Amino acid sequence: MSEVELIDWRHQQFVLHEMLQVERLAHYPHFAQHSRDTFEAALELAHQLAVSQFQPHNREADLNEPRLRDGKVHLVPAVGKALAAYREAGFFAAGADEAHGGMQLPYTIALACDGLFAGANVATAGYPMLTKGVAHLVAQFGSPEQKQRFLQPLLDGRFFGTMCLSEPQAGSSLGDINTRAEPIGDGDYRITGAKMWISGGEHELAENIVHMVLARTPDAPPGVRGISLFIVPRYRVAADGRIGDENDVRLAGINHKMGQRGIVNTFLKFGERGECIGHRVGPEHRGLAQMFVMMNEARIGVGIGAIMLGNAGYRYALAYAKERRQGRHPDQKDPQSPPLPIIEHADVRRMLLQQRVYVEGAHALALYAATLVDTHAHDPDAAARAHAGTLLELLTPIIKAWSAEWCLKANDLAIQVLGGYGYTREYPVEQFYRDNRLNPIHEGSNGIQALDLLGRKVLIDSGAGLRALLDAMAGTIEAAASQPELIPYAQALAQYAKRAADVTLRIGAELAAGKLRQGLANASQYLTVMGHLCVGWMWLRQAQVASNALPAAHEADARFYRGKLHACRFFFQHELPTIESALRLLETLDSSVHDMRADWF
Repeated sequence: MSEVELIDWRHQQFVLHEMLQVERLAHYPHFAQHSRDTFEAALELAHQLAVSQFQPHNREADLNEPRLRDGKVHLVPAVGKALAAYREAGFFAAGADEAHGGMQLPYTIALACDGLFAGANVATAGYPMLTKGVAHLVAQFGSPEQKQRFLQPLLDGRFFGTMCLSEPQAGSSLGDINTRAEPIGDGDYRITGAKMWISGGEHELAENIVHMVLARTPDAPPGVRGISLFIVPRYRVAADGRIGDENDVRLAGINHKMGQRGIVNTFLKFGERGECIGHRVGPEHRGLAQMFVMMNEARIGVGIGAIMLGNAGYRYALAYAKERRQGRHPDQKDPQSPPLPIIEHADVRRMLLQQRVYVEGAHALALYAATLVDTHAHDPDAAARAHAGTLLELLTPIIKAWSAEWCLKANDLAIQVLGGYGYTREYPVEQFYRDNRLNPIHEGSNGIQALDLLGRKVLIDSGAGLRALLDAMAGTIEAAASQPELIPYAQALAQYAKRAADVTLRIGAELAAGKLRQGLANASQYLTVMGHLCVGWMWLRQAQVASNALPAAHEADARFYRGKLHACRFFFQHELPTIESALRLLETLDSSVHDMRADWF
C-alpha cells in the first residue's frame, strides 16, 4: 500500500489560517515576534520529527512493552532517541518564555504540534505532555526556590514529570486518598503512601523524575478540601541544582496495558524507609485546585491525542479504500467486469464520512479552544480574557470526553473498512483502536467529565459559560443564514441549541431543588448532546469559510472546499439528528437509570 500521510496538511492549514486566523495571535504583545512563517516553521519541524523519530518505533514499542529487570524499567531504545531529538529541537519549552529558552509559541500552535507527535506515536508523546504540564504547575504555583531547582530542567527536558493522584483504594475519588505528608520544617514534608496508574513513573529517559503528589497533612479537613500538593523528585535536588541521593520512591510494579504500551504505567510507593522528602507547593489544602491546572491541560491533551488517533485510523482506512479492489456496483451485471476500489461502495463511503466528521470536527473544536487559552492568558482586554476563560471552562470536558468517545468510534470504523485485515496485527488500525481505548478512561473518565459539565460547568455563575457558548453559536448561525446552501444547517443548529438551553434550565431547577441524583442520572446523555452541538457548530463554521472561498478557488482547492461542504452536509443529515433520543430523555427527566436497583441486576 502507498505511504499514508500523518495528517491532511490542507485541513490543518484551513482550520488554523482560514477558520481561526491564528495570525491574529501575533498581535498580542507576548507573541509579537511571531508570524505565519514562524508558526509554519514550528509545525513543519514537528511534522518532520514526528514522521522521522516517533512514527517508526510506534509498532516496536507496542510489541515490546516496558519490562522490569534488575530493578530498572527497560524500554525499546528508540523511545529515548525520539525524546532526545524532541529535546534537542526545543519542544519541551515550545510554549515557554524566551527568557527560559522557550519558543514562546501560542498554545494553539503548540497544541497543533503536540497533535502531530500524538498521531505518530501517542505513547512516546505522553512523556513530554506530562512533563510540560508539571513545568506549568511549577511556573504558576512554585516558590522562587522551587522554580530555581526544578523549572529550567523541566523546560530543558532534562527532568521529566508525572501526576500522582490516584491510589489503589480510591480510584478517581480523590477525597479518599490516604497518602500522608508530615511536616519537617522549611516547607518540606516526609511523604508516605502509594500511588497507582502513574504514567512515566519510572524510567531511565531523564536525569530525574519530578512527581507532583497529592497528599494529606496532619489534621487536614476530610475529603478534597484537605488535599495539598507536593513536589517529590525521584532524586533529591540541592539548592544549587545538583542531583543527590535517591528520595525513597520505589517502583512496586508495572501495569500491563491494552494499548499505549510505549509509556510505562506504574504503581509507586513513597517513603517505605521514612526518607521520602516532598516540597509543598503553595499553601496547605489547595492541592486539588492547583492540580486542576495541570489536569485541564491534560484533558485537552487527551482530546487532541484521541482526535489524532482517530485521524490516523481514518487516513489509513481512506488510503486502503482507494487501493483495495473488491466487488462491483449493484447495477453492474457483468461478472467479468473489473472489481472496483471499495471506496466506490456506498457503505464504505458512509464509514469514511463518519470518521471524517468526527475527527475533523473535533480537531477544529480543540484548536478553537486552544485559541481561547491564548486569549485568556494574553489578550490586553480584561473582559476578553474573562470571556475566553468562561467559554474554555465549559468546553474542556467536552473536548476531552466527546473526542475520546467518538474518535474511538472512528477507529472502530477504520477496522471495519479493512474488514478481516483490520482485525489482524499485520495492519495498524487495531493498534490505533487499542491505544485510543484508554482516552475515555484516564484523566477523569468520560462519566466524570459528564458530571462536571452538567453538575458544575453549565450552571456556575448563573450559567455564564452556557450563555457564552450559545452566543458564539448564534453569531455563526446568523452569518450562515445569509448563505442559501447553509440555511438548513443553521436552522437545525439553532433549533437543537434552543432545546439544549431549555433542558439545561429544567435540569438546573431539579439540582437547585436538591434532586442531585435524579438530575445528574443522564449526564452522559447531556454531554453527548452538547458535544454534537459543538462539533456541528465547528462544521458550520468550516462550511461558511469553504462556501465563501469556493467561487475563486482553483481546481485542487475547489475539490477541498467541496469536500468540506459535503462533510458538513453529512454531519447535519446523519449525525446531528442522532441526539434526538438523548434530548427526549433529558426533556422528560427520564428516571429509568436512577430507578434501577443494584439488586435487580
